[in-house]
Amino acid sequence: MSSFKDLRIVDNFYQTSSFFPMPTICISTVDKDGKLNIGSYSLCFPYYIAGKSRYAMVLECRNTSNTAANILNGSKVALNFIPDDKETFKEAVRLGYPGPSEEKMKELAFEMEDGIADPSDPKRPQVIKSAFQVFECTWAKELEGAGKFKAEDIDDGHPGPYNDFNGVTSKYGCHFILYIDKILMKEKYYDAIINGVKKDSFPPVPVDYGYRDSTNFWYTRFPKGFEFAKPVAEPIPAAKETDLSSIRYAANRADDTVKFTDAALQNFVKVPRPFLKTVLNGCVAWAKENGVTLIDDEHVKIINDKRRQEKEKVM
Repeated sequence: MSSFKDLRIVDNFYQTSSFFPMPTICISTVDKDGKLNIGSYSLCFPYYIAGKSRYAMVLECRNTSNTAANILNGSKVALNFIPDDKETFKEAVRLGYPGPSEEKMKELAFEMEDGIADPSDPKRPQVIKSAFQVFECTWAKELEGAGKFKAEDIDDGHPGPYNDFNGVTSKYGCHFILYIDKILMKEKYYDAIINGVKKDSFPPVPVDYGYRDSTNFWYTRFPKGFEFAKPVAEPIPAAKETDLSSIRYAANRADDTVKFTDAALQNFVKVPRPFLKTVLNGCVAWAKENGVTLIDDEHVKIINDKRRQEKEKVM
């Protein structure tokens, strides 16, 4: 008899169906107007490590994210490895929460500086000064013909067809193979790698476990001495309420036949804007399955209960 239980594998299995320690990095890109964007990610790992003409990382992210849009539009990429510091991690969590780039950048707590790889290139983003190392990268868009994808083709996800390993790989997902152009290292850690690493030479690195609930981002502080590093919670930013008129505008565009009452739309004021259209489309799909043309508050409760029951079956 096995000592293990069989846990169902579902979407985002690394968060919902497992305990999977991951790095915490902040990725800087620039938009079409040259404005800086920073998003926090963990699904970024070594890809080409030996025997190739170039080395590479692979980034997995939402194709509806600001980062994905910027890369698809030609931005270069900087992978900023942040140190374990409570205020730094708090800022990383804020930057990782979905939302308009311009709003997040207005309150940016990080000091930025130019990198080393062709800093005069307007597509090359600045790097975070406090990072202990930075990988300056360029997307290998020629692989699998991924350069064919355009950010403007992504609305509520991408309609397809999809690539297998580079570019848009699913309705809501992207994989980006990023050639490493330069590895930037702070002097202390540079000297350690060159002259010999000792136990006290390693940078303090936070390790996270992803969004494991709707309230907190769980991560592990860098251990000091023999202290056991227990996971701690960093609260995700409180969702800002969206103006009801903005939600009504989006709802009116969701479908020609299915409409929403204001009482129904009031349920969505705290839904992050990047996810609002997906939520509205899900409600429209339910309404059409059930012969409903006007979704009211009671219908939304039924939809939410159905979604909750499906989630409980998974867990």
